[in-house]
Amino acid sequence: MSTENDTPAGRPRGSARPGYTFDVKLWKIAKTGRKSRPWRVRWVVAGRVWGDTFATLPLAESRRNELLHAMNRRGEPFEIESGLPESEVRQAEAAEAAKAEAKLDPTWWEFSREFMQRRWRTAAAKTREGYADSLASAALGMMGEGADAPELRAVRRAVRWGIVPAHANEEPPPDLEKVCTWLRENSLPLSALANSSIAEDVHYRLAYKLDGKLAAKDTYKRRRRGFNMSMAYAVQKGYLKENPIAELERPSTAASGPIDPRVLMNAAQGREFLTAVSYVGSVHRNRGRRLVAFFGCILYAAMRPAEVVGLKLENCHLPETGWGVLTLRETRPVSGKKWTDSGERHDKRGLKMRDPAADRPVPIPPVLVAMLRAHVKEFGTAADGRLFQNERGGLVGTSSYWRVWQEARQYAFPPYKYASPLARKPYDGRATCITDWLRSGLPVAEVARRAGTSPEVIDRHYAGCVDNSEEENNKKIEKTMGWEPESSESGGRDTT
Repeated sequence: MSTENDTPAGRPRGSARPGYTFDVKLWKIAKTGRKSRPWRVRWVVAGRVWGDTFATLPLAESRRNELLHAMNRRGEPFEIESGLPESEVRQAEAAEAAKAEAKLDPTWWEFSREFMQRRWRTAAAKTREGYADSLASAALGMMGEGADAPELRAVRRAVRWGIVPAHANEEPPPDLEKVCTWLRENSLPLSALANSSIAEDVHYRLAYKLDGKLAAKDTYKRRRRGFNMSMAYAVQKGYLKENPIAELERPSTAASGPIDPRVLMNAAQGREFLTAVSYVGSVHRNRGRRLVAFFGCILYAAMRPAEVVGLKLENCHLPETGWGVLTLRETRPVSGKKWTDSGERHDKRGLKMRDPAADRPVPIPPVLVAMLRAHVKEFGTAADGRLFQNERGGLVGTSSYWRVWQEARQYAFPPYKYASPLARKPYDGRATCITDWLRSGLPVAEVARRAGTSPEVIDRHYAGCVDNSEEENNKKIEKTMGWEPESSESGGRDTT
């Protein structure tokens, strides 16, 4: 509506509550002279002219009849501020109240998008992907019971697509369009989590895979961590009073956490494995030889693969003899194009569990120094100084080094070892290095510093791997307590 300048005098029709009046006059329909909206309806409320224009005469007549009906048949007062009949004002107020209530209790679909929008800017690509997995898993328990419910796998894909802020104003992909529409209309409101059965179902979705099998412990921990972050945000916004699954425990106790000693390579196996790597793809673009030193960094410096991908020559001290030092400053984890700010598959971040500007010096043994020097001599460096590059000079992809690792296992180990858990994945090489450091007598704090983790993690995951020193430990106890070997054998205690 728009206010007109002409203000014909109206006449009072009775008394009304404050802000309302019966002083209303309705004018006849007039032409505006505009092509798009040529018909105008005008009325006067307490001396103030209000009007609206319409594209067709029937629409204008319908609006005039509504106002006339309110004035004469229902005898309604009109609001002075808006110029509307009391019934229309109440309808508008009810709509605003419903809208405000909806904002305080958004559906899971709306909340997931809001939470991701808020967290996106400050989160790393891997963290964004972790949030997406948590929200998509929880969405399976917040689907509601609408007709024609979509398949669960499609629901996960739809949520992971829909919560990316860049997709806010885009149409969903054709295969997800119906799923996104269904979720938008049928997702449960956030308040439904107050129902214990729904909260338990959401918790179940965090802990189990779609096939009903228990998810890996780390997967559950990551999903729950992401869900807890979203619930903290919900409490902060006033949507919920508390985290509805705070008191729930993991449904099963599978996978206790410590490293399985069977995955660890001994010194001879480590050397044989790296030799086998050099034979992988030897007639096809040197796939294996490009990664010998790459895997050496994992096996002899306990580096994470993403740290090796980002390693630059300028951060390496590689003397001709003796120990060297790798000063780690950057990690290049693979997250997928839609999760990174750059639109590339690899994110560019600081070190894990470190301030973005912090570094981590790691001393490396002569054998790894020699590998890295030989690698630089044969393959050079990438344009930006990275030690490791693919055949096109780009970043080494996860699938590339994973395939080489698996092929090398076949060459390096006999069939019964190949079928065992021995060195199943690159991270097992990191576990081997950390275990070797512990067995050599390095303090746990120093091992944690070199590996870029915490002493608590070292204790939790590697306590069961350093279990072959019982005899040596017993001798240390005997020496501390003053026992001599001969008195121990006779059962007596030396009191001298």
